[in-house]
Amino acid sequence: MCISSKVPLLILASQSSSRRNLLEAAGVSFMTISSGVDEYEIKQEHTGSVESLCLKLAQAKAHAVSLLYPYSYVLGTDQVLDCNGQIFDKPNSLQDVRTQLCQLNGHKHRLVNGLVIVKGSKEQWSHTEFVTLKIRKFSDAFLDDYIKQIDDNLLSSVGGYQLEGRGSQLFEYIDGDYFTILGLPLLPLLAYLRQIHILID
Repeated sequence: MCISSKVPLLILASQSSSRRNLLEAAGVSFMTISSGVDEYEIKQEHTGSVESLCLKLAQAKAHAVSLLYPYSYVLGTDQVLDCNGQIFDKPNSLQDVRTQLCQLNGHKHRLVNGLVIVKGSKEQWSHTEFVTLKIRKFSDAFLDDYIKQIDDNLLSSVGGYQLEGRGSQLFEYIDGDYFTILGLPLLPLLAYLRQIHILID
């Protein structure tokens, strides 16, 4: 596919339906390309902060796609759940959802987001943001009912919840930006897209 160097085009280096829906609802024109990056390997080798891990993952995704589309602005993103220093991955099964929620039961945790935009394999912009959430102390009966009612869509959500759905019943409070919870700190991203004239200022 040939992309004109004269047209600023945004590519989301992710297949996340949540991020795609947020950008579409905001009126952003873009295309999605999966990066194919091995997140597990990067996480295993990383020794720094959660914030730097998020940026490293986002950078890897953006750079991988930018190699194929050098004239496009490529947005790489990642979100990491951090609970008392323990990093949670996306669950692989409903049993993993149960295990993660049992670990988070009654505790605060952070959702940390990293955004990186690359063009021509050069980093143009980056941003990190986090939100703090407190999961209420819920009963085994609630957890059993929650697991019965949910579907495999939650396997794409770290922590095994989606705040915009039934997962809202899990929380005591949240402190931070709603868009960040969904995996895309939208307002700073939109500000940058206006700066580079992908959006009208």
